[in-house]
Amino acid sequence: MLVNELEAAISLAQKAGVTILEHYSFDIIPEDKIGVDNRSEPVTAADREASRIIVDGLEKMFPGDAVLSEEEADKLDERLANRRVWFVDPIDGTAGFIKKDGDFAVQIGLAENGVAVLGVVLQPARDVLYYASKGGRAFMIENGGPPVRLQVSDKTNFQDIDIAVSRNHRSPKMAQIVRDLGLRKEVERGSVGVKVGLIAEQICDLYIHLSPRTKFWDTCGPQVILEEAGGKLTDIFGKDFRYDLSNVQNLNGILASNGAVHASAVETLKPVLQDLGRLKLTTAI
Repeated sequence: MLVNELEAAISLAQKAGVTILEHYSFDIIPEDKIGVDNRSEPVTAADREASRIIVDGLEKMFPGDAVLSEEEADKLDERLANRRVWFVDPIDGTAGFIKKDGDFAVQIGLAENGVAVLGVVLQPARDVLYYASKGGRAFMIENGGPPVRLQVSDKTNFQDIDIAVSRNHRSPKMAQIVRDLGLRKEVERGSVGVKVGLIAEQICDLYIHLSPRTKFWDTCGPQVILEEAGGKLTDIFGKDFRYDLSNVQNLNGILASNGAVHASAVETLKPVLQDLGRLKLTTAI
C-alpha cells in the first residue's frame, strides 16, 4: 500500500513545513507570477524553497517517477510518458499564508496510470497532518498526537449539510447555490486540501468549487484522503478526475462530498449551474 512512498511524502512535507514556518515568522513579501492558465497569482520565496525541498527529495528517492510542482516547469513529454506522477503544491493557499491566517497547506499527491493513489496534506501553522494511500484508509495526526482514522458523515438531507467555502476566493455565485440547495451552514476556510479535510473530519459534508482555475496539484492528494475516508471527489458535473492529461487545469471545477450525498448533489446542481451560466468545458487530452 505504497508504504515507502507515503513515509517519504510525509517526511518531505514536514521538512518543507519547517522552512515555511521560518518564513511565516517574519515579514512575507509577495510577488506576482503568471500561472499555467496565464493569469497572475501570488508567490513567495517560501513557495519556491518548499518546492525545491519536496521535488529534490522525490526525484532522489523515486528517480523513475515524474514530478510536477506548481512552482516548477512542466516536463510535459516526460510526465505523459510516465506511469507514476507526483503532484506538488508547496503552499496551497498562498493568500492565507501571506495574510498569516493559518489557512494554507503543503500538498503532495501521487497518481498511477492517471488515477490518484496517495495523498498528504500538512497544515504547518496548525500542526495538522492528513494522509492516505489507496486501499489503506485515511488518517489525521494533530499536534503530534496518535493517528486518528478519518471517516466522513453519512448525511443525505441537504438541510443537514454543512458546506466548506473559500475564505479568500469566494465566488458570488456560491450564495445562490447555498440558497437553492437549502444547505444548513457555511464554513469559510482557505486551501482546497484544508476544505476537503473538513469533510474527512465530519466538520463539513460538501465542498463546491465553480472556478476552472484549480490544478492537478490542488486535488490529487486531497482526493485520496477524502476517498479513503469514505467520501468522493469529482468535477461539478460528476465526472471523475484523471491525472494523465496534458492540460493540468480542473476546467470543470470541484465537487467534494461525504459520498452519500454526491449523486444527489450532482443532479440537484444541474439546473442551478445552467441558471448560473456555468457550462461544461472541454478538457484537452
